[in-house]
Amino acid sequence: MSERVVVTGVGAISPLGLTAEQTWQAAVQGQNGIGPITAFDASEFSCSIAGEVKGWDAESLLGRRQARRADRFSQFALVAAREAVADSGLEITDENRASIGCYIGSGIGGLLVLEEQVHQLRDRGPSRTSPFMIPEIIANMASGLVSIDLGVEGPNIAIVTACATGAHSIGEAAEVIKRGSANVMLAGGAEGAIGPIGLAGFCAGRALTTRNEDFERASRPFDKERDGFVAAEGAGVVVLESYSHAKDRGAEIQAEILGYGLSADAFHITQPPADGGGAARAMRAAIGNSSLDLNSIDYVNAHGTSTPAGDLAETNAIKSVFGECLPPVSSTKSMMGHLIGAAGAVEFMLCVNSIRDGVVPPTINYEIPDPELDLDYVPNVAREIPVKHVMSNSFGFGGHNAALIVGAV
Repeated sequence: MSERVVVTGVGAISPLGLTAEQTWQAAVQGQNGIGPITAFDASEFSCSIAGEVKGWDAESLLGRRQARRADRFSQFALVAAREAVADSGLEITDENRASIGCYIGSGIGGLLVLEEQVHQLRDRGPSRTSPFMIPEIIANMASGLVSIDLGVEGPNIAIVTACATGAHSIGEAAEVIKRGSANVMLAGGAEGAIGPIGLAGFCAGRALTTRNEDFERASRPFDKERDGFVAAEGAGVVVLESYSHAKDRGAEIQAEILGYGLSADAFHITQPPADGGGAARAMRAAIGNSSLDLNSIDYVNAHGTSTPAGDLAETNAIKSVFGECLPPVSSTKSMMGHLIGAAGAVEFMLCVNSIRDGVVPPTINYEIPDPELDLDYVPNVAREIPVKHVMSNSFGFGGHNAALIVGAV
């Protein structure tokens, strides 16, 4: 019999706050974390707004040396991982460090440093390229740096599945524990790619909203007037443990991972099929893996990016899976934008806290119902209901789909 996998710690950095609890409280209150881009002059871009992390001071949190040798996505991962470990009460020692692993991925990796170094090469020549450039830009470095920082020597890889990265990392880390390859795993995702080249690419692909003047209402998942997502940044990391290990050390168990499903659309590089077939397969797999029935799911935290095609496909997928047993559905991207590789991890943390507090966070900016989208999207105001089991959906470019089910213990 495989090990049960539980959550004992959470950490997050997002446009809504510099900690997991700040992010959760802001989400419950329906706060907006989206605004005009401040990192660079974005006035010429078709989308000039984003979900930026506010008040970030890497040097004060990590020290000057470490901050200067890590791209922004890795900085976020380091701080979120430290928070998650502190929240878990886990003590890392010489006796247990080999049984603690780390699966922290990134959808894009060190794009900001790459762009900076391209300019350095062009303007000053190859001899002035930073010797730290490659270690800073590769997407596995967040996971590598966290393992170095915390001294954890167990399984360590970095999953890259675009916007499904954080969810896949958590799901696969749980599988590591189930098969007995580690007692504890740090898992999640990190992203810090709000720069000129990244924004230009998303704009050219017509993926982003153009509601620049109405930025507080720009991210509007499932609303009839949705016109694209809002790029965002941050990180989410959770501490996963085998149930027996957590109990033996007297840890406070926050929730349990009950189901994990994944699939491929095999359809298009950026667009899902309208019927949401791939997403539905991932959700069905997660439910089957959990041994729960459909009526047991109290809430679905949707991928809900605020794109015309994506929200329609996910709605159709949820309807096809749940039939007459439809639970409330909300998209927290309405408040913080789309954290790409970190999205699934931060949203998973919100699901854990939803169970803890018995609150479903809202979909803000839901004003004009779309006749084709007819679920209960928890519009604009959080809802207090008993929450025992939650599904969290994450879908990425390339047709990568993941669904996680987390429950009370």
